[in-house]
Amino acid sequence: MKKLLAGAAIALMGMTGAALADGHENYPDRPVMMMVSYGAGGATDFQARIVTMTSGNEDALGMPIAILNKPGAGGRVGWNWLATQADADGYTLGAYNVPHFIAQSIKGGVSYSVDSFEPIANWGADPAVLVVGADSEFNTLQDVFDFASANPGKLTTSGAGLFVGHHIAALQMEKAGDMKLAYIPTKGGGAAAMKAVIAGEVMAGINNLSDAFRAREAGNVKILAVADLERNAFLPDVPTMMEAGLDVDNASVNFRGVMVPKGTPQPIIDKLAATVPAMFENSRVQGKMQAGGSPMNVMTRDEVLEMWAQRQETLAELLAGL
Repeated sequence: MKKLLAGAAIALMGMTGAALADGHENYPDRPVMMMVSYGAGGATDFQARIVTMTSGNEDALGMPIAILNKPGAGGRVGWNWLATQADADGYTLGAYNVPHFIAQSIKGGVSYSVDSFEPIANWGADPAVLVVGADSEFNTLQDVFDFASANPGKLTTSGAGLFVGHHIAALQMEKAGDMKLAYIPTKGGGAAAMKAVIAGEVMAGINNLSDAFRAREAGNVKILAVADLERNAFLPDVPTMMEAGLDVDNASVNFRGVMVPKGTPQPIIDKLAATVPAMFENSRVQGKMQAGGSPMNVMTRDEVLEMWAQRQETLAELLAGL
């Protein structure tokens, strides 16, 4: 009998340990990976590496986060992979870009929607801006508008892909100005789109403020207008498109943050949701983002869920009929 009781006790201890393990009380117990749907050097990659730099601290996750780049098709390659192939175990995170993945899911041809992912937290809000090369003959949005109006479809304009924030801003510009741009999506994301402007391969570009800020600081581009409701603190001298005469709102502002695949255990989602926003608020992270011209907008999981729902409604209306 004693042997039987002892055996039962050992078995019970094993079951209790398994139950605790199922509760994910030790998560994470190994390094975590975060997938970025754009190439190295672009704004999303640049910022993702900064905002995760303190993840190994004891007051954060206690484990490092490694970045995995899966660029292609304006983000579709990476988000398709995250939705259909990535393990939903908490060790595979993804960087989201809104309006990008929401607009792409509305237009179809992808394997994801807002229901494919669970948001964790938002770190930034990066407006789209209109840029031209430093030696361009265009000096104002009016100059660009006048050329595009007189030469329909002739203003070559680079962007990071189809139905990303850059493309949304281009569509809004065309509608507001009753004009036609020659929007050219690049294969290498925002970094490649900016290189096309700098190299003179296109006449203009629509890019992220953060990428454009660094390019302007280097003397490579002029920034003519911001697609937002008000001027940005990083570019106080640059007017909004509304100020410059085009009725373009903030629908293209690029919200960036962290999400996980649907099916990730709720205890892990809860721990990430409680930890990651504070990680973004770290003073070292904030300082490096400021130095890189990267606007921050830290939002909790609940706030991101609300933002996703609002953007889905706005984009569905904007993209109807396209």
